[in-house]
Amino acid sequence: MAAVNAVLASIPSPPTGVYHVGPFTIHMYGVMLLIAIAACIWLTGVRWVRWGGDWDLIFRVAIWGVIFGVIGARIYHLITSWNQDAAIHAHWYGPFAVWSGGLGIWGAIPFGVAAGAWVVRRSGNSIRLMMDAVAPGLLLAQGIGRFGNYWNQELYGKHTTLPWALEIHGKGPANEYHPTFLYEFTWDVLAVLALLWIDRRFTLRRPALFALYVAFYTAFRTFEETLRIDPSSHFLGQRLNFWVSLVVFLGSVAFFVWWQFVRSPSADTPKARPRPVPQGPRMAVPRGRVR
Repeated sequence: MAAVNAVLASIPSPPTGVYHVGPFTIHMYGVMLLIAIAACIWLTGVRWVRWGGDWDLIFRVAIWGVIFGVIGARIYHLITSWNQDAAIHAHWYGPFAVWSGGLGIWGAIPFGVAAGAWVVRRSGNSIRLMMDAVAPGLLLAQGIGRFGNYWNQELYGKHTTLPWALEIHGKGPANEYHPTFLYEFTWDVLAVLALLWIDRRFTLRRPALFALYVAFYTAFRTFEETLRIDPSSHFLGQRLNFWVSLVVFLGSVAFFVWWQFVRSPSADTPKARPRPVPQGPRMAVPRGRVR
């Protein structure tokens, strides 16, 4: 029994986050991001098609959203962690080495959403409706993507003696920390289920669900920032992202209350429109009897 308790007393870290298969190098951080993106596309596509849309628009939004999301995430990290992240200055390509980690969600979501909104607008569909369609998928992707931090052994929390402590760089109490990646994954999955239930149970004014998604995420992220010990800029005794998260949380809650309960509802209800299929030339059929 003592041996079993010892096994359950902590979560082991992977020996490495990089694997070599023949001539290929596989970064598990990138693999987790790909799985996260696929999960987001799947959940968003199912919801969008159920609302009358088509998969073609989902794929186009995903391509541009992911590209600009990664760009925005990296820009935010470079701006806020230029003096704290040694990997940025380790090589000439350090600022572009996203496979080593260093993506800020605060840059990813605005850039990705803006790019996706541009694609949706060009298609003639409702941006507000698409924002609510993608909201649960984004949160699911953020939870899955946190396992990339597990493989990189980064962004963990303070020392802890809890039975689910995460082992970092060795065994023993001195090397056990809060597994913040697991905390956020658990919270995000529960929040996804809550968003799906709310969307089915209540009549929302689009994009109220997106505002709830932001509020759910930032509510926990604000708390999580009090646990993390990775290098960060500080302001008024707290990590910079603590204040960013808190401000975004308050803003999203205020927007949700105003949009859903205070603002006069608009007469139009946004609906998904499938992409029109171009018609080819019709075959001319000669009059009379065809032999």
